[in-house]
Amino acid sequence: MKQLSGMDASFLYFEMPNAPGHIFSVWIYDPSSAPGATVTFKGILEHVRSRLHVSRTFRQRLVQVPFELDHPYWIEDPDFDLEYHVRHIALPRPGDWRQFCIQVARLHSYPLDRSRPLWEMYVIEGLDNIAGLPEGSFAIMTKIHHAAVDGVTLLEITSALNEISPDAAAPEPTSEWRPERQPTPFELLSRAAINTATRPARLARATAAAVPGGASRLREQRARRNFELPTMSPAPRTRFSGAVTTHRVVEARRFALATAKQIKAAVPGATINDVAITVVGGALRGYLRELGELPDEALRVMAPISTRTPDQAGTAGNQVSAMIVTAGTDVADPRERLVAVHESTAASKAAAQAAGAQDLVQFSEMVPGGLVALAARTASQFEMATRATPLVNTVVSNVPGPQVPLYFAGARLETFFGGAGVTDGMGLLHGVSSYVGQLIVSVVSDREMMPDPGHYADLLEQSFTELAEATGAQRPDPRGERSRRRDHSTTTSSRSPHTTRDPKAIRAWATSNGIGVPARGRIPAAVERQYNDANPRR
Repeated sequence: MKQLSGMDASFLYFEMPNAPGHIFSVWIYDPSSAPGATVTFKGILEHVRSRLHVSRTFRQRLVQVPFELDHPYWIEDPDFDLEYHVRHIALPRPGDWRQFCIQVARLHSYPLDRSRPLWEMYVIEGLDNIAGLPEGSFAIMTKIHHAAVDGVTLLEITSALNEISPDAAAPEPTSEWRPERQPTPFELLSRAAINTATRPARLARATAAAVPGGASRLREQRARRNFELPTMSPAPRTRFSGAVTTHRVVEARRFALATAKQIKAAVPGATINDVAITVVGGALRGYLRELGELPDEALRVMAPISTRTPDQAGTAGNQVSAMIVTAGTDVADPRERLVAVHESTAASKAAAQAAGAQDLVQFSEMVPGGLVALAARTASQFEMATRATPLVNTVVSNVPGPQVPLYFAGARLETFFGGAGVTDGMGLLHGVSSYVGQLIVSVVSDREMMPDPGHYADLLEQSFTELAEATGAQRPDPRGERSRRRDHSTTTSSRSPHTTRDPKAIRAWATSNGIGVPARGRIPAAVERQYNDANPRR
């Protein structure tokens, strides 16, 4: 039994019927690389079952402390039922992109059942009429509560369920899984009493550690970076600043990662994250101008920052801070907008580091859970978001993905995207990721606030094109080499058309992409195929 941290528990406290608190991911697969070019639902169940041990999230469920006197606990669910969590649906014909996005949005709208482990998986078939995807493709949508994972741990789970080879075996568990007994209310209240008694001492220690350390770091950062802490002025109100309904819209667009890298090279020091925020800023500028609602002041973006240390890799929960930056919506020229965004992110990241995000997280452990939950419910009941001045206008969450092809039950992952929940006062969210030469930007919003998500997604494409032209970047096919030639190199009936290259080059490439290979001897054939796919000969 493990207690949730204050930050993890806050995602439960602030969850409301109109604002579920889970993260979703959508993976789209081509089954042609699977044995028999087919993936069955039974095969998917067995694939997931054989990998449940890779993350504690799969079989842990919540235990609430009576009267919310303390943060909840995770226990290994003695009644775990895999078939409850993995579900199977299909799109009706024609199975196009708009239908698919509507289905994903509907599934995202429903909250998770807190009496069971906080995740669900939907297998969605019928994706037969989507440009850029092979006919017969299927999708897997996962919903996992934000209390259990952040963006980085969600990506770790994605990597654990997917393999770099279509015929890879499941990893062996290191220990036998054992369910846990449900603790009694008396046991939970006893633990809460101990935590309450020690809370003042822990608060004093956290304060003593944080204040001098934060001050010294602030002085050090100012001396080294010569920056000024930004003044936190209110953000302008937009249509996304009010209360949200229970209905959602979802969209996503793919861009060429190579073009994004050329764009960022046009502004020294700029990052892919800066490019993504600039693209979002251009789309928001165009969307609100069309509606006659563009504020004179620049819209503001919150960009989460992972504070996860190397020794925290593989652990569940949230290890995040955030920076607040401009979206550049007050700048008409795309290149100048990128410059403004880059300058803003550089200053905000320095300020976030100086403030000591880990020190701030410690204080979340000191607040009684019931008090936080009461405050959240009160704010929702009285629609405080519609009255309060917003600090930010949207979220842009960037979690880089793998640059080598992945496989699920033998099916090749073609693309993926994801998103999280929108809340009162924050009705627009963007997810950013990358995969095998693609830069993927997703959109989640409230249906009343954004009734035309497809049009907004088109404006994202227009913003990216204008930014590429303004910086002199070329624009290759965002779907990559695989969209220009059907690659059967990973099927059971044919081999890679390329010959093996310099082993040193393959090992260096594998290491840079986080793929383990032996230091000596023969390189696994699967790694050779991945290298050849990622580095085709011309």
